Amino acid sequence: MNRQCPYVLDPSGADIHAEAAHLHRRGTATPVALPGGVTAWAISGSEAIRRLLVDPRVSKDAYRHWPAWINGDVGVEWPLAIWVSVQNMITAYGSEHTRLRKPVVATFTARRVARMLPRIEQIADELLDRLAELPPGEVVDLRSAFAHDLPTRIVFEVFGIPQQSWAPLHKIIKGFFDTTITVEDAQANGEQLYVTMAELLAHRREHPGDDVTTALIDTRDEGDGSRLSEKELIDNLILLFTAGYETSVNLICSAVYELLRHPDQLEHLRTGRASWEDAVEETLRLEPPATYALMRFAVEDIEMEDGVVIPQGAPLVISFASAGRDPEVHGPGADRFDVTRATRREHLSFGFGTHHCLGASLARLECEVALKRLFARFPDLSLAVRPGELRKVESFISNGLQELPVLLGTAR
Repeated sequence: MNRQCPYVLDPSGADIHAEAAHLHRRGTATPVALPGGVTAWAISGSEAIRRLLVDPRVSKDAYRHWPAWINGDVGVEWPLAIWVSVQNMITAYGSEHTRLRKPVVATFTARRVARMLPRIEQIADELLDRLAELPPGEVVDLRSAFAHDLPTRIVFEVFGIPQQSWAPLHKIIKGFFDTTITVEDAQANGEQLYVTMAELLAHRREHPGDDVTTALIDTRDEGDGSRLSEKELIDNLILLFTAGYETSVNLICSAVYELLRHPDQLEHLRTGRASWEDAVEETLRLEPPATYALMRFAVEDIEMEDGVVIPQGAPLVISFASAGRDPEVHGPGADRFDVTRATRREHLSFGFGTHHCLGASLARLECEVALKRLFARFPDLSLAVRPGELRKVESFISNGLQELPVLLGTAR
């Protein structure tokens, strides 16, 4: 079974759920071919993923536990190298993960996120006011005009990013998640990412503020064992900013799209039979903002329950798409959007265990505010195209819509 021919993942992510279901049927661990000729093991199914995400035999540190990276067989020329070359809390293992995560934890406590609510509501209302001024009947791309701007403005404020860096970062992050990108463009994008983040650090060192970037800069100079290297500082910021932006945009877009496709579910929310929080959780389950998590590595041979052995040093990719639609957890109707579903919260879309996403509370809050405010302001909101005409972002990592054309209807 270890000698199965690898399944070639579609780098464009054109039909991620059909692909995830196919891999799940092949087993909990299936060899797959990634862009650039790297072979990995795709882990499918909710239970198998939960086990491996807390298994000490699984690492995220390519520098310690991926022989192909250590030996140079896979290097910076690999199109997805940025996902393993960064050295931050998401790619760390053991005590190193604890050290790198510690400086960031206080930033995203539930209490601190709750204090952001008034500002999130204010920005949402400002964006909706702007939409209400558009001519009646005009088709609006809700992704670019609302779903994109709300979380990015919050992230910019949280990280203290100056306005001159906004446009370059938008372009860079788009390339960061584009898994159809050429090797040359990927390398250029990575170089520009580091240049931009270095400029941000220089700006914040000269103009410190009450933001995450300044807090991490201060930690960089501490001598209590949590000291960060300059690369770790930059790489932690890359992780936090890119994850906080892309996932929230995808989540808001997917939630609006599913509610417009399923007016009966929207009616549950309007009549109080379900909450906006329920809609957020069901969207996370059905359409996780990230399809796959890259990369993890087997510290030693790992035997799966079905007898498949993942060899030491082999890379793993985690299929969040398969976990969210696992029929063993969510029943035969796992592909259906249902805000009253009893298992709506039983998903892994923000990870599990020590690498659980620190920004999960903020992403949930942003989406809940966005939905509640949007549908209250534009109760007649509708899709401007047929669902089948919408394009997914070109990525097997990021799961979202390229655009969301809508008709706003009359504003309240």
